[in-house]
Order: sequence, then C-alpha cells, then structure tokens
Amino acid sequence: MSWKVYLSGEIHTDWREQIINGSKELGLDVEFFSANTDHESSDAAGDLLRENTQQFWRDHQSSKVNAIRTKTLIKQCDIGIVRFGDKYRQWNAAFDAGVLAALDKPFITLHDESLIHPLKEVDAAAMAWAECPSQVVELLSYITK
Repeated sequence: MSWKVYLSGEIHTDWREQIINGSKELGLDVEFFSANTDHESSDAAGDLLRENTQQFWRDHQSSKVNAIRTKTLIKQCDIGIVRFGDKYRQWNAAFDAGVLAALDKPFITLHDESLIHPLKEVDAAAMAWAECPSQVVELLSYITK
C-alpha cells in the first residue's frame, strides 16, 4: 500500500524536507502533499480573481482559493503530520488538525516540549506527538511497514 501523507504547519524551517528525505532513505512507500509553502504566492492566491484594496477581503479571497488545495489534499490523505514551530502562531496548522480530526484522519503533531500546554487539545486528538522530524520518520516507518 502506498501511503499519502499530508504535511501541515510552519513554513520557516526545513522539517518537511527532513521527513521526505528520511522517508526516501528508508525506502518508505509514502507520497507527501502540502499546502502552498510559498508565503507570498499564498497570500496573493486570490489576486488571480480580482484585486482587493482592503486587506481583509484580500486575505478572505486568498484563503478560500488556498482552501481548494488544502481541503482536497486533506480528504485524500491517509495520515497528517501537523508541525507547530515556536516563532509564529500557526492558526492554519491548528485548523488543519481540526479538519483532520473531524474527518477521522489520524495525525501526528510535531512540536517541542514548550508547546505541550498550549497544544493540549490538539495533542489530545492526535495519535502521536513527535518532537523532531526524525521521530516522525521512525513513526512512518513503523506505520507503513
């Protein structure tokens, strides 16, 4: 079975590449998907439809365009990995975790120990909590073999 893994969360570190490369090194039968991780083009996704002079409407329109991809890929995945970094609030990652939970999709949270308390409800819905990308790779290896 080929597994489809949705990678959600912060875009400021190379955690996605670490998981993808680690999975390739182990020869895991895993296909990875993600939201658009280019911040500028993500913010401008709605500009393809019409220009908005108010930031709220630009963000609103772009989030809906981005949601086409996000919702579709989350529905198609077998498991989600939701990464929370320490530098920015990742409301989108928390929302993705909620969608995964609502769709009864198993997911693993990825964050350091300092976020245990703020993410207690998200972690309660997750099937596992990992502190580093290499642990995620180990979990994927166990799960997919």
